[in-house]
Amino acid sequence: MPNFCAAPNCTRKSTQSDLAFFRFPRDPARCQKWVENCRRADLEDKTPDQLNKHYRLCAKHFETSMICRTSPYRTVLRDNAIPTIFDLTSHLNNPHSRHRKRIKELSEDEIRTLKQKKIDETSEQEQKHKETNNSNAQNPSEEEGEGQDEDILPLTLEEKENKEYLKSLFEILILMGKQNIPLDGHEADEIPEGLFTPDNFQALLECRINSGEEVLRKRFETTAVNTLFCSKTQQRQMLEICESCIREETLREVRDSHFFSIITDDVVDIAGEEHLPVLVRFVDESHNLREEFIGFLPYEADAEILAVKFHTMITEKWGLNMEYCRGQAYIVSSGFSSKMKVVASRLLEKYPQAIYTLCSSCALNTWLAKSVPVMGVSVALGTIEEVCSFFHRSPQLLLELDNVISVLFQNSKERGKELKEICHSHWTGRHDAFEILVELLQALVLCLDGINSDTNVRWNNCIAGRAFVLCSAVTDFDFIVTIVVLKNVLSFTRAFGKNLQGQTSDVFFAAGSLTAVLHSLNEVMENIEVYHEFWFEEATNLATKLDIQMKLPGKFRRAHQGNLESQLTSESYYKETLSVPTVEHIIQELKDIFSEQHLKALKCLSLVPSVMGQLKFNTSEEHHADMYRSDLPNPDTLSAELHCWRIKWKHRGKDIELPSTIYEALHLPDIKFFPNVYALLKVLCILPVMKVENERYENGRKRLKAYLRNTLTDQRSSNLALLNINFDIKHDLDLMVDTYIKLYTSKSELPTDNSETVENT
Repeated sequence: MPNFCAAPNCTRKSTQSDLAFFRFPRDPARCQKWVENCRRADLEDKTPDQLNKHYRLCAKHFETSMICRTSPYRTVLRDNAIPTIFDLTSHLNNPHSRHRKRIKELSEDEIRTLKQKKIDETSEQEQKHKETNNSNAQNPSEEEGEGQDEDILPLTLEEKENKEYLKSLFEILILMGKQNIPLDGHEADEIPEGLFTPDNFQALLECRINSGEEVLRKRFETTAVNTLFCSKTQQRQMLEICESCIREETLREVRDSHFFSIITDDVVDIAGEEHLPVLVRFVDESHNLREEFIGFLPYEADAEILAVKFHTMITEKWGLNMEYCRGQAYIVSSGFSSKMKVVASRLLEKYPQAIYTLCSSCALNTWLAKSVPVMGVSVALGTIEEVCSFFHRSPQLLLELDNVISVLFQNSKERGKELKEICHSHWTGRHDAFEILVELLQALVLCLDGINSDTNVRWNNCIAGRAFVLCSAVTDFDFIVTIVVLKNVLSFTRAFGKNLQGQTSDVFFAAGSLTAVLHSLNEVMENIEVYHEFWFEEATNLATKLDIQMKLPGKFRRAHQGNLESQLTSESYYKETLSVPTVEHIIQELKDIFSEQHLKALKCLSLVPSVMGQLKFNTSEEHHADMYRSDLPNPDTLSAELHCWRIKWKHRGKDIELPSTIYEALHLPDIKFFPNVYALLKVLCILPVMKVENERYENGRKRLKAYLRNTLTDQRSSNLALLNINFDIKHDLDLMVDTYIKLYTSKSELPTDNSETVENT
């Protein structure tokens, strides 16, 4: 609900700008002065409490010296602040208007008294100023102290206009970022010769000038006609400041919470360059687990250089203390997986408590498949994503697939209905994605083939051509064998991965089942000949069903052309190049992700009361919590505190339910009475493997995906992306302006000095 300014003839409200609004003071004497200066008779009979609760004055009614900042993001009034700037005459221009805020008319005696009072106050201020100057002259070596804000020299008219001008430019840039408007307009080759068309930024500037913004108009009129009003260099500088200020607001909360985890998403293309999106996970002051986007890191092909730049960006540029990092996770496609593991290992060497884990937003089987270092697997995963995206291009394509599924599953209508619902979702990220793909493959092939060869010409050439390419890809024998092998190998980790994304108790017990999963996979590896024979037979039968010819990949045939000694069959080829490396890699990847430290951390989830209950309150968190002993406020009392925590829940009332998640436990009213438990729960909560219980606080990733989905590759900007994704974060225009002046201009230098010369048009 917006705050309205109580001053007469002032129509400002808090939702219209970032202008600060201040409550009437509770102090009766000061409150009385505010009411007197407002000249509103209807406020005189109200108590200070009523005025404090229901009435506000905006910052425009206070002298600049009366306003200060306790931090770059919070504007406050000085203790003795009195509003003195009011418009008490503009309503006289329209005497027939009706005013909600009636202005009290003063008698001649009252006016004379007020004038004299103002003269006295001015004299008193001048006398104090003289005394201060004399004192400073007598003590020239005295350092500036706490009263530094009050000794700031007043700005000249030129400096004030310059700041207002810069503020307008920043407002336009922030608007463009929030609304996802690219800075550039038309491409140069789209504009007819001899015609000048301004880019989006220049167009918005001109719009504000035409709307009557005096500061911009004055600057525009005094700018040379052969220069850009705001150069590309200046735009870039200002955008960097906007990005830094917006990011700093999030990072301030991260630092306040101490502990955090770092997560990266898959590599994205921004204006032709590869970048890694970086997110940070932390628990805020309201005990909510949040995952926020904080920026892009330019991707480096060399893993060691990438590791150094990643560390430098986080610690030096963004100012996070990695000593407080308790988790790291990297969601990347197979081509980048090995490089990000190098980054993870380098950070672990420096910060042993920054545990390398799975990310809760990615299914374990998808994570494992993406990391398999086999080219055929990478190609197959890309093909699966393209097929899913193709059918989601329009409802008509999904309907066509639904019709084919209905025909193929006439004898199992329930299963057919389930598969239709799955196809309407982003099913490639499911735990059982490969089982679904194998089951759906015949329907996909028939549907793609039908779209490509449709004699009624219902589909345009682009869709028909794309269907032909995808149909050729999914009917390749190499693709068939790959998805069948992945389906069978990952069936051993499906239930395990599903539990990791379940309730807290599921995650706790999943940690204990890892040994069994690894035992099963090792048994497969020891008997790979037998297992691969079954897998290859399944792939062959599926290929026969779809009328697909069984053959070795073309690159292998070409490499061995004319070699009569080569007796390698398709079955043995796929065993050596696909099945063996896939099983070996998945075993090793599970060991890497679920290190001894990671498993110890997951064992600490027995702190959650519902898990305690399932274990009959016979738990041993203290042993596993040793790894976090340095993070505890009172480590010496941990044992006694854990005992009290167990007793509290073991002997609870019959009507009291056990909290089942960390989120619920952190929001208990008496959680602060257990400081060590509270600290442990906060650290466990930020581990990337733990899902965000409240989806409201997983905005960073969702908004990042929306930005990438809605923005053309060549129009993406790392600066504007941060403004768009974090559109609801408070920003301080004055801070941005002051930072720009400090970094890029001097008092005698105007921003137009940065302008770039252009041809006269």
